[in-house]
Amino acid sequence: MKAKPFHIPSLRAAFFILSGVIFFTHPIAAQTSSFRGNEPELGSQSSVVMDAATGTFIFYKNPDDEIPPASLTKLMTMHLVFKEIAAGRASLDEIISPTRESWAINQPPGSSLMNIANGQSLSLKDLLLGMAVFSGNDAAAAAALRFAPSQNEFVEMMNREAQALGFEKTYFYDSAGYWEFNMTTASEFAQFCRLYLEAHPESLREYHSVPNFSYPRAENVAERYRENPGTRLHRNHNNLLGRVEGVDGFKTGYIPEAGYNIALTAERDGTRFIAVILGAPAERGGDRIRDDDGMKIIEWSFANYKTFRPQVDFPEPFRVWKGKVNYVNTIWDVPLEFTVPAERGEDFFWNIEREDPLMAPLPSGSHIGDLVLYDSLGELRRLPLLTTEEISEGGFFKRLFDSIRLFLKRFSKKE
Repeated sequence: MKAKPFHIPSLRAAFFILSGVIFFTHPIAAQTSSFRGNEPELGSQSSVVMDAATGTFIFYKNPDDEIPPASLTKLMTMHLVFKEIAAGRASLDEIISPTRESWAINQPPGSSLMNIANGQSLSLKDLLLGMAVFSGNDAAAAAALRFAPSQNEFVEMMNREAQALGFEKTYFYDSAGYWEFNMTTASEFAQFCRLYLEAHPESLREYHSVPNFSYPRAENVAERYRENPGTRLHRNHNNLLGRVEGVDGFKTGYIPEAGYNIALTAERDGTRFIAVILGAPAERGGDRIRDDDGMKIIEWSFANYKTFRPQVDFPEPFRVWKGKVNYVNTIWDVPLEFTVPAERGEDFFWNIEREDPLMAPLPSGSHIGDLVLYDSLGELRRLPLLTTEEISEGGFFKRLFDSIRLFLKRFSKKE
C-alpha cells in the first residue's frame, strides 16, 4: 500500500503541512492521509479511518472505490427520520400501522427482517431499533412510507440529502440497501457518519449500541395473538460491540454484489474514531474478515493517533499604531483541537508570534500574527491570528504623535 494523499474532486481541497502529516480541508471535513509505517494489512477492498472530532483521515485503502453500501444505507434512512422528528413532524412515541408493502413477506428474498406482519402496530422508535439492531429491511420500508407517499419519493429525499451534504459518489436506490444500485465510497461514507454523529449524538446510546431487541411483543400484535405473539430476541449484527473496547456503533451490511461492509465508531480517553470498511469477500467467512479488519484498524488507530485539545488563553489585544484606536482584538478561525501521533502533545506549551509594529489601517480579518503550539519534540501546529474588527487610520496629529513615539522606541532599542 502506497502512502499518498488522495483528492475528492470539486471539494476545493487545500492543504498545509505540519508535523510530517498532510492535512486537507474542504467544506465537509478536514482530511489527511498519513502512514506511520506499521499500518495493518486488510482483506477488505476499501477502508478509511477518521478522527471524528477533527475530520482527519489517518488511514485509507482504496478510499474512492465505488461499492454498494448494502445495509449501511439504513443510516441515511435513520438520519432522515431523526431530522423529521427534530423538525416536529413526527414523534418517537407515535404508533404506526405498517402497510402491506413493508411487511416482511414482501421484502426481497434473503432480507434481514424485523418480522413486521399484517395487523401489527409499533412505535417509530421500534422502527429505528429495527433498523439499527435487526438491520430490518421491512423496518426501513415502513419508516420510508411514514414520511413519503412511496418508496421512490423517499429515495429522492435520500439523494437530495446526499447532494446537499456535498457527496458526489453516494447515491441511493432504496431505503434499506438491498439493491446493488446503491453506491458510496469509504471516504464519503465516513464523512457522512461524522455528520450523522454530530447531528444525532444520542443515536449511539439509544440505538446503535443496543445489544439486542425483542419483536414482536404483545402490544405489537392483534388482540387474538397477544398470549403468544411469537416474540423473537434479535442480536445486534455488529459483532464488535462488547468485543473491542469503546465500540458503540454504527452498522453492518451485506449483499453479494458488495461483500461484507461495516461502519464502526469507538471512543477511548476522549478520542473517537470512525472507520468504514467496504468490500470484504462475499464468500463464506467474509464476515470474519470484515470483523478482523475492523478490529485491526480500530486498535491500530488508538495505538498511533489521538485527538489533541490544547488549552490556550486568548491573546491580549495587539497594539496598533497610527489608528483611531490603540488596540485590536484577535481570534483564530479554526478549531484548536487537531489530530496528532499518539506520542505527541506531552509537555505542551504555546507562543504568540506577531507583526511589530502593527500599523493602521487594518481591515477586519487581517492576518497579524500566529498562535504557535509546541511540545517537547517541536512545533505541533500554527494558527493564524486574525483581527476581529476594522481599524481605521487615525487623524493627522494621531499619526504624527505615533510616528514620534515609534522613532523614540526604535532609538531607545539601539541604545
